[in-house]
Amino acid sequence: MDIGAVVIAVAGMAGTLGGALVTQRAAERAKRRELDLVRNQEQTRDDLLLRRTCYVELNRDARQFTTALNHHLHRIGEGTVEDADRQALDEAKRAHRDRYSEAQMIAPDEVLAQASAVNQALNAVYGQVKRLDRDSAAGPAAGGALDAAAAAREEIWDLLRDMRAAMRRDLGVSSDG
Repeated sequence: MDIGAVVIAVAGMAGTLGGALVTQRAAERAKRRELDLVRNQEQTRDDLLLRRTCYVELNRDARQFTTALNHHLHRIGEGTVEDADRQALDEAKRAHRDRYSEAQMIAPDEVLAQASAVNQALNAVYGQVKRLDRDSAAGPAAGGALDAAAAAREEIWDLLRDMRAAMRRDLGVSSDG
């Protein structure tokens, strides 16, 4: 057998085997890229779902806390606050606190800034309401303090709208800016 023919045969076999190996490695890399892409898409979808759920609950609980403050202020003005009213207000505050704590770990900075403004306003009005409630137990609530708390509570609705708009922008469901 001619040595040249053996070299050519070996080179041909090496080329064939090498080509198969290169093709296999390229296919493995393509499959890995495809799996990474699918994982990234799933992660993005999961993150969006997590934020959406958090936002729905935070929006709901902040609105319920505001409503509980409103109810409590009316009861103070009427002089008819009962322990059940105090419990309902405190439960609304706890629910909001829990949702806000969750949002602090999930929400991007723009949404968190709006949620923080709402949280601070709710807690400030809550403090006013608790002082009014305590003071009204000793006698009729002072009209000026009650009006100031009611005005501060009304400002919360604007903050809630701003927070909701930021959440909707983050979720991509708003054409707003």
